[in-house]
Amino acid sequence: MAPKNAKGKGKDAGGKGKDAGGKGKDDKGGKPAVKGAQSINVRHILCEKHAKKEEALEKLRNGTKFDEVAREFSEDKARTGGALGWKTKGDLDPAFEAIAFDLETSTTAKPKYGEVKTGFGYHIMMVEGRK
Repeated sequence: MAPKNAKGKGKDAGGKGKDAGGKGKDDKGGKPAVKGAQSINVRHILCEKHAKKEEALEKLRNGTKFDEVAREFSEDKARTGGALGWKTKGDLDPAFEAIAFDLETSTTAKPKYGEVKTGFGYHIMMVEGRK
């Protein structure tokens, strides 16, 4: 999990999109803005090593379901499918939160994911719900 006091640098390393789905435009280059939310239902895959994260990404790119990849690769208690549950703004590491709250909702079968590095390691995350 990524508590808010962890140190680390955030970066969206691609995945399948942090900029899809909302209506309107944001102020950062005219990309579509995702509808604002105060809480998200989020899953993640946490890997200590960059190489392991890359292996997990390759599985996702090849069509393996997000929860299956989480069970195989995640190194935290959320490895039972990667579910962190509903999180509100301020609950998570700021770098993790910045990417997660920007993601479009998706399903484990067709995840739209983002990536970030925090003090805990490398995260691949997806959002299943917003409110």
